[in-house]
Amino acid sequence: MSNHRSTALRPRTIALWAVGLLLVATAAATTMLSLLGGGRPEDRARLDALRTASSLVIGTGGGAALLLAARRQRSNELDLEQRDHDATERRITELYGQAAEQLGHESAAVRLAGMYALERLAADHRPQRQTIVNVLCAYLRMPFDDSAEERQVRFAVQRILQLHLRPDVEDAFWDDIDLDLSGARLPWFNFSRCRIRSLNCRGAVFTELATFRGTEFGSKADFVEARFLDDADFRNVDFGRNGSQFRGARFEGPVRFGEHTAANLAGAVTRTGVGRSWPPGWEACESEDDPGWADLRQVETGESLGAS
Repeated sequence: MSNHRSTALRPRTIALWAVGLLLVATAAATTMLSLLGGGRPEDRARLDALRTASSLVIGTGGGAALLLAARRQRSNELDLEQRDHDATERRITELYGQAAEQLGHESAAVRLAGMYALERLAADHRPQRQTIVNVLCAYLRMPFDDSAEERQVRFAVQRILQLHLRPDVEDAFWDDIDLDLSGARLPWFNFSRCRIRSLNCRGAVFTELATFRGTEFGSKADFVEARFLDDADFRNVDFGRNGSQFRGARFEGPVRFGEHTAANLAGAVTRTGVGRSWPPGWEACESEDDPGWADLRQVETGESLGAS
């Protein structure tokens, strides 16, 4: 049996205090009547002063009671807000767990439902957006079979990200988002006219069209050792304050950077014999050690050279 004694006031204690206060008030009233009840002018003046003082005391007590009531109301409101916050957090965690579990389901339809559930959760709860984007990127990084159903699921994930990274879609835009697609195998990747804080595509493989035309990066874009097996379009791209990295990148199909894109292509290579346009100050020089390939080198003057 517990020996802990409650510190809350008991009913008996409250009753004793009430009786005590009543007795004190009665004694005070009796004393005042006996001392100042003679009817003399000076007694009446003293009674008036006592009435005024009593009014002030009662008013002060009323103010104190109002202050205590306001404090109690504020405490109740804060407690209610905290309970609402805790309930919301529990609900978010529950929805997140259910949606994340769906991503591992063997049915493509169930996986799609999980993707769209995560999208709704991110749209309604801004603090969760980056976490949910990380989950979607992790799904794209996972190995997959090239079945038609799985391709549709991955296209849906890419469309979700593209929709919410386009600033021209104001009601749907998610700002300050980082994408980690390192090592991912990405078919038909269209992220044109997006605004992305940072992008990590280190070691990624773009198996079909990859277009970033008109996209803005806030800090950096990392394409180190990425492979572009088909068309790659980087026209009118702003690579942000830290620029781009393409060291070890391999362009196997047509490439378009255009004259308005500034990029660092040091260490990248391209196949010869395919159409391409490089940023100003860059040219493709055929490799002596690797026939059919050309190294990208920076030149001081002149237009970008076409492949032979």
